[in-house]
Amino acid sequence: MALAYNYEEITPRELKPALLELDGISRETVEAHYKLYQGYVNKRNEILGKLGGVDLSSANQVYSELRALKVDLTFAIGGIKNHEIYFEHLGGHGGDPAGVFGDLVKRDFGSAADWKADLKATGLGARGWAWTAYDWDEGRLFNYIGDAQNSFPVWNATPLVALDVYEHAYFIDFATDRGSYIDAFFNNLDFDAVNDWVQRYGIRP
Repeated sequence: MALAYNYEEITPRELKPALLELDGISRETVEAHYKLYQGYVNKRNEILGKLGGVDLSSANQVYSELRALKVDLTFAIGGIKNHEIYFEHLGGHGGDPAGVFGDLVKRDFGSAADWKADLKATGLGARGWAWTAYDWDEGRLFNYIGDAQNSFPVWNATPLVALDVYEHAYFIDFATDRGSYIDAFFNNLDFDAVNDWVQRYGIRP
């Protein structure tokens, strides 16, 4: 018996022109980074195609084609989702968050400076990603750590800020100085995009 997958191939979202003119993060870095995102989209399509013909009777937790494909699918889809947030909310002018997101930050972290300090520390402590997400069960924001893009997701929490701290995100511009890259990330955040997500998700302070 094989899995029956009814799926459509997807295409990468276009790169916003503003991302090629970021403050402190070079065009070279963004273009190389975008190619990685394109690769995740291509692998998502490829893996779903292969899953359509996988033999269910061979499934095994030590090794099986089904396990390998499904684990790698989470990595590809995580790469897509994380990078789409990352690219979409860059290209702004940074500063302190305003609007509803700013209100949430002040309520849950005390101040914008405290939120930034906590997210920066989370990024320095992560091996791949750090997220500011809204936890629907607790009704508050929290900065979550991630090592790979398919590790440490928190159920029923919606990411609103996605900080990529894999070396490919900063090594061309900052070498091993991850802290300066995180500062540049903050300086380029578009809080209008973040507030748009907050509104669409129906998050209230």
